[in-house]
Amino acid sequence: MAEHEHGTMDSSTQEKTFEGFMTFVTRTVIFLIVLLVLMAIFIG
Repeated sequence: MAEHEHGTMDSSTQEKTFEGFMTFVTRTVIFLIVLLVLMAIFIG
């Protein structure tokens, strides 16, 4: 097996992926909250 030195891994791709995931989740949650509020106003 190859030797691994702690702290040497390039994690920039993982960080970009996580940032994109968090942006997606945040926007989805905001959309769902707005949708629920609008449904409560106009339907309920």
